[in-house]
Amino acid sequence: MSVTSAKGLHPRTQAVHHGTRRSQYGEMAEAIFLTQGFVYDSAAQAEARFVESGPDEFIYARYGNPTSRMFEDRIAALEGTEDAFATASGMAAVNGAMFSLCSPGDHVVAARALFGSCLYVLDLLAKFGVEVSYVDGTDLDQWKAAIRPGTKAVFFESVSNPGLEVIDMQAVAELAHAAGAQVVVDNVFATPVFSRAVDMGADIVVYSATKHIDGGGRALAGVICGTRDFIRGTAEPYLKHTGGAISPFHSWIMLNGLATMDLRVRAQAQSAETIARALQGHAGLSRVIYPGLADHPQHDLAMRQMGSGGTMIAIEVAGGKDAAFAALDRLNIIKISNNLGDAKSIVTHPATTTHQRLSDENKAQLGITPGLLRLSVGLEDAQDLIDDLVNALNG
Repeated sequence: MSVTSAKGLHPRTQAVHHGTRRSQYGEMAEAIFLTQGFVYDSAAQAEARFVESGPDEFIYARYGNPTSRMFEDRIAALEGTEDAFATASGMAAVNGAMFSLCSPGDHVVAARALFGSCLYVLDLLAKFGVEVSYVDGTDLDQWKAAIRPGTKAVFFESVSNPGLEVIDMQAVAELAHAAGAQVVVDNVFATPVFSRAVDMGADIVVYSATKHIDGGGRALAGVICGTRDFIRGTAEPYLKHTGGAISPFHSWIMLNGLATMDLRVRAQAQSAETIARALQGHAGLSRVIYPGLADHPQHDLAMRQMGSGGTMIAIEVAGGKDAAFAALDRLNIIKISNNLGDAKSIVTHPATTTHQRLSDENKAQLGITPGLLRLSVGLEDAQDLIDDLVNALNG
């Protein structure tokens, strides 16, 4: 089996070619190895492989698979990490990263503006004896006060869900590393296209590949990127024994998504900025939140870290939940769903869906008001999306 390396080339080239494994048949497209097990030439070979497996030696699909290894190698090259482990979903990646890293008695500092399921994972860590401290992720003084000698890890979304707060990754990473803590970044909203989290100091980067990496709303997947020692020595043992590994078919879908991700995400971000600017000042909205707009509190930081406002917009409908629901129900092109990063534009009401388990106090603290809508901009014509939103808001 031959392996293609695209190291040293531009990310768009890496996303098409890096890590490709070709069988003796010389297939052009990546092959799907739909097998749960692998055959050994001898009993001695089986014994040796269970002691230590090389990068192209496989035991069982829960441990690794050639198609999944292609995806892992490719996303690691894009992310600039030594290795990666692909998981069954984005939340399997978050769970795998945090639970394999932390032990009872450890201390974690996390930004409080997180996806609801991420907060659930941190609550589970606390139940198992990990102390979790929450801070306003945009306030460096709070990070400085919360991180202490012996802190095991800090965890945050580089761009928060759904309020689109942008975290100063480099500054937080410097504080964490000074205390000996690992920096774990959920980079979903920023995407591998606009964010090189490792260059900003991240040690471990997690993605829900379900989002922009697939980009077509077809399959669940996640991935953890980091050093080889962490991925193969810490995360992989946890995930292979707890069953969080990705399926070969979903790895194949993600490989195909990577090939077009750069083109898709840049087009979506360009449309998002156009839409955000068009919605500014609309009488039916209390505010438009988009990091690419000059009035965003972290606009300058977003431009330094990402060079773009990204594909996501948050808008607050004046009139609260009733007015927001009425607008949602009048949309034609944009679909109500709780996914994001899709080729199709999607809108979500976080207060009643993705973040509904939070208390009213916590929602208010995070800016998740009854009128807030999260918009994931797709690949449709920007003007059609603007017309759809304006018609829905105008009633």
